[in-house]
Amino acid sequence: MASRSAFPSLSPTLRRSVALTKTSLPIRKPSTFRRNPTLLPIKALKEWREYEDALREKDLARALRFLRSMELEPLPAEESSVDSVSYVPADYPRTARDWEVLDACLNADDMRLVGSAYAFLQDRGFLPNFGKFKNIVLEGPREVTLTVLKESTGLEASKLAPKKWGISGSSRLLLIGFLGAYLMGCPIRGVILDPIVAMQMGIQGQAGTQFWDEKLDNELAEGRLSSTAFDRYCMVLFAGIAAEVLVYGEAEGGENDENLFRSLCVLLRPPLTVMQVMSNQARRSVMQSYNLLKWHKNAHKAAVKALESGHSLGVVIRRIEEAMSSGN
Repeated sequence: MASRSAFPSLSPTLRRSVALTKTSLPIRKPSTFRRNPTLLPIKALKEWREYEDALREKDLARALRFLRSMELEPLPAEESSVDSVSYVPADYPRTARDWEVLDACLNADDMRLVGSAYAFLQDRGFLPNFGKFKNIVLEGPREVTLTVLKESTGLEASKLAPKKWGISGSSRLLLIGFLGAYLMGCPIRGVILDPIVAMQMGIQGQAGTQFWDEKLDNELAEGRLSSTAFDRYCMVLFAGIAAEVLVYGEAEGGENDENLFRSLCVLLRPPLTVMQVMSNQARRSVMQSYNLLKWHKNAHKAAVKALESGHSLGVVIRRIEEAMSSGN
């Protein structure tokens, strides 16, 4: 007896076409389906909770130790196949989460640990502009007269003289100083806008950008201070005055910065005590800081917006990097 067709209502030609199409469909085993690359193993999710706890508790040492220990581990053999993704994606959640280690810096007592956090991120390509302009202190004329200052910046020296009472301390001004420290390669612990908060945290001095200069710190510990370290620190120190000139057209505050500058001058070997020489150093530092910040005004604007919106340190620095990488 002839077998009955599965398609009795179709013509012989159409029956052969449908049968061919049906039998040519591949049958894949469930084990060969591709894994969703965004799904992390439960173990990995639990491990990242440890990192979140460290960030919430502002425990920089613990957060940094966790990031250093994280490696991309292959999935178990029974969970992988030829067509499956056998590794956790490198950009999830690492790319988004590594930045957050900077948010734990503010409570760190050890500034070397803060420096380690920046070095960690820079080694992984996150901070290409951190310290990019640290050698600017070696450029330009050593002697900066009033004429040279005006030719370079368009400013009269009188505009750079801080007033005893001014409106210094806004987030915009503090952040321009922040940008100067970052571009000069000084790890930043955080920005404190309220002087009362600074006192409660046991931070000496006024509110502002809390940064660390490793070279300066090491040399002072050895009882010396080189001209290179001094030049760089002065650039960061006078970035606040330069910032006020950019915003207001003249310096409003900065008296504390000038006092700190004078105290550092006597630590040089030989000490810098001649008023004319000190004034030249101050003009040179302000000129370099002013020009550096003016060259990167868009990066400053992006960072100011992030800071004034209440974003964390990691987000502020990320905005700086994004603005500079886009050529703005």
